[in-house]
Amino acid sequence: MDFTALAEHPLYAVTGALYASAFAFYSMAWRSTRLLIARIGTALMLAALSCNLGLIVTAWMNADRPPFKSLFETLVFLALCSGTVYLAMEQLLKTRVFGALFSAACVGILLFGLSKWDAEAVKLPPALQSAWFVPHVIVYFFGYAALFFATGISAVQLFKPTFKIKAGTIFKNPVSLEDVAYHSIKFGFLLLTFGLLVGSIWAKGAWGDFWVWDPKENWSLVSWLVYAAYLHVRHIKGWRGNKAAWLAIGGFAVVMFTYLGMHLLPTAAESAHVYQSQ
Repeated sequence: MDFTALAEHPLYAVTGALYASAFAFYSMAWRSTRLLIARIGTALMLAALSCNLGLIVTAWMNADRPPFKSLFETLVFLALCSGTVYLAMEQLLKTRVFGALFSAACVGILLFGLSKWDAEAVKLPPALQSAWFVPHVIVYFFGYAALFFATGISAVQLFKPTFKIKAGTIFKNPVSLEDVAYHSIKFGFLLLTFGLLVGSIWAKGAWGDFWVWDPKENWSLVSWLVYAAYLHVRHIKGWRGNKAAWLAIGGFAVVMFTYLGMHLLPTAAESAHVYQSQ
């Protein structure tokens, strides 16, 4: 099997099937009092993440480079990051109530990835052949995953504003959805900050300056500013509840435009960050 056939590799289908199976068991757990069903959902999620990681390792070995260049490659990695952050939060919050939502999201990411499947293995351009490339991508995508988790929680909050997690958590007992989203955004914001710093060091080595006003850089800064605003205004009277939830969702919309929408900008041709095959 070579890299060009990665989307057809059996492991891709197995990974998607395991995420889908986890979704099924997490969904059944909503209507069942049997703890075993929920535990099976967690086990399937862990198995899916293991296969997802195996898919990335396979791509890395076959391409002989980090598989983070094209949109398809990063979507496979985003599924891994999203599932990993969810499973970590499941353990921290001591609840599986959100399992169906985020396992379904992982299935959706992989399905979307099929529409962005690369026609060929793309070699890294000189600017990406840097020691900063891998940590920059890893930090940013785990940040995206944490913000995605917060967005999902904020969406649930809009429909169930009084819902509280009653199980013991690392935060407090009980914990509100808004508090969960807030702590997730704090973590995601920390990773975005670190990603910007790493990116600026990388830019200095690749292009001779810490900031070159690339469209992707500019929108990454916009994303950072939106979440910085969220963390500040949340402490202002009248900005709790639905307003905070909508701001969290709006912030993630900006993140997704930064990730997926750069090719729509008139200046896209000038960017060194626009993914191929978009």
